[in-house]
Amino acid sequence: MSGQPSFVNPFHRPRCLAAAAAAPAGKAKLTHPGKAILAGGIAGGIEICITFPTEYVKTQLQLDEKANPPKYKGITDCVKQTVNSHGVRGLYRGLSSLLYGSIPKAAVRFGVFEFLSNKMRDESGKLDSKRGFLCGLGAGVAEAVVVVCPMETVKVKFIHDQTSANPKYRGFFHGVREIIRTEGLKGTYQGLTATVLKQGSNQAIRFYVMTSLRNWYKGDDPNKAINPLLTGLFGAVAGAASVFGNTPLDVIKTRMQGLEAHKYKSTMDCAVKIMKHEGPMAFYKGTVPRLGRVCMDVAIVFIIYEEVVKVLNVVWKTD
Repeated sequence: MSGQPSFVNPFHRPRCLAAAAAAPAGKAKLTHPGKAILAGGIAGGIEICITFPTEYVKTQLQLDEKANPPKYKGITDCVKQTVNSHGVRGLYRGLSSLLYGSIPKAAVRFGVFEFLSNKMRDESGKLDSKRGFLCGLGAGVAEAVVVVCPMETVKVKFIHDQTSANPKYRGFFHGVREIIRTEGLKGTYQGLTATVLKQGSNQAIRFYVMTSLRNWYKGDDPNKAINPLLTGLFGAVAGAASVFGNTPLDVIKTRMQGLEAHKYKSTMDCAVKIMKHEGPMAFYKGTVPRLGRVCMDVAIVFIIYEEVVKVLNVVWKTD
């Protein structure tokens, strides 16, 4: 018997080899920051083209101060007046400034998050929710300083300019040129403190929720695949949490970046004046349209981001 060749089942693997092959599956795969930057940029560009009208309405309602008195009765009235006065294209006024910024904004956000999270994961490659919060905070502050503050300032000025009797901005580059000519570079950095607070808290909350939900779903298998629709659902929940958590900061930021920002001496002064003249509910102006936009925004961005990363993992080997 010993001289006869033994039959080897090609589908059978010794336990030691099976265990060795299974070992890598126990460690989460890390995303290279370069892939995160590219995937984030693509996701950000596609998302803003889909959701911009809700951002426009939200900004108009936040700028519609009670002291004026208010020009709009609500979301529907804002959309109706805008379409009647400027056509459907009016709902996309300021898109160019946001589009030019959304691509690098998402690129910086995901690039910094993956860079920080890769440093803070445990031995198995898992990122707990608390560290996810800190990584999100870092990503939010970075995107605020590098991209969001100048981008949002220009966007708000564009949208506010449309309500003037004689609009002075003819387009994105003309608007940026005029702002810098009349106010200097600091004119594109109005409300920096409020923007840093808003973006930092935004991403901290979102990535905390996303990390928590992902860890809950994956359980003991860090490489368990998540259906894109489920990723979108998790993203929508994360987006909603960030809206309820920091809309007051968003309102203050918008006021600090508007054409009448000169009325406020500082971020704190803006908050005090809003509370004194308009009451606490003014801090939640535009919550409903912002809720709709942000839930779609975060859901779409995370879905596209994850899918683009999957493609990049195939065509771009970084291991």
